[in-house]
Amino acid sequence: MIPYGSHSIDAGDINAVVDVLENAFLTQGQQVPLFEKNLCDYTGARYAVAVNSGTSALHLACIAAGIGKGDRVWTSPNSFAASANCALYCGADVDFVDIDPRTRNMSVALLAEKLVSANANGTLPKAIVVVHFAGSSCDMEAIHRLTSCYGIIIIEDAAHGLGGKDKSGHPIGACKFSDMAVMSFHPVKSMTTAEGGAVLTNNESLANNVRLHASHGITKNSKDFSEQEQGNAWFYSQQSLGFNYRLSDLHAALGNSQIKRLDSFIAARRAKAEVYHQALASLPIELPERDANSAWHLYTIELTMHDRKKVFDELRDRGVGVNVHYIPIYHHVYYKNLGYSADDYPNCERYYNNTLTLPLYSELTADMQNSVIDILHEVLK
Repeated sequence: MIPYGSHSIDAGDINAVVDVLENAFLTQGQQVPLFEKNLCDYTGARYAVAVNSGTSALHLACIAAGIGKGDRVWTSPNSFAASANCALYCGADVDFVDIDPRTRNMSVALLAEKLVSANANGTLPKAIVVVHFAGSSCDMEAIHRLTSCYGIIIIEDAAHGLGGKDKSGHPIGACKFSDMAVMSFHPVKSMTTAEGGAVLTNNESLANNVRLHASHGITKNSKDFSEQEQGNAWFYSQQSLGFNYRLSDLHAALGNSQIKRLDSFIAARRAKAEVYHQALASLPIELPERDANSAWHLYTIELTMHDRKKVFDELRDRGVGVNVHYIPIYHHVYYKNLGYSADDYPNCERYYNNTLTLPLYSELTADMQNSVIDILHEVLK
């Protein structure tokens, strides 16, 4: 089976992890701070806090944003559930902004309409979690322009985006038009730490808040202690109710090795996406937009004349590990029970009913990709 996504591990990655295993610190050593520095150097963000998953990073970003009971958070329905769950963890209410049919990202036009309506009836969100679906950036400058007058906090869910650029040419994660950006290092992402995530920001206060809550809410920084306590080298203090969301040095060591090859990973993904663009142009399907700045985490097509389930099953039977990204968040039973309706998001609904994700990753060989293309042509003939 040719999977839809896969990681790439070389001898350098293995040696980096083994080196940590053979040294003194498996956790809270030097690898995590180095990884955070590497993320800042790569993206241009001033601060990075590495944590144990992208989901944890989303939760921490919401905490740092001060989101709580009675607040509202908007996000895209075309995403993994974590993009909305993070707000619910904080006691906030969640709503969705429908997607643009071409970009599959949050629609700027529909966001503008929703903001005007919410402002009129007093239901503006405290924050918006903007999802860069499949590795292509939302129009962050436009979103920032729409929301800044309302004081809305912008959190980029950039789990798909590391290695890509926004519409203005800034690296995704630079936070030029947002308060925070969240990364994921799951094995199918641009690069991996096995499991891991990070919050990037240019705001020192937000970074400190994220770091505090990622480590039990405990600080060892003496400037946070009373004068009497500052003389005790063993002292630490819980400042708030936090979590154990820290990343280990083992995971960070893998990340430090992987980030050296990140540009080559992205270049390979872009080249393979272009092969699909050219080879599938004659088929009765809608292809994703050509985006030279995308990280190309996913390559998703939409069927226009075929039954999706039949095509999905036949491709799987023939060894092509297609997938579907995503089941809209409002389709999940938990969210249905909260009263969300598919009728409110027609663009996302149409996309979901027709989409398939084709295999795309840096080590997808030319022979494997040609096999995917040939089989898809035969199935849709």
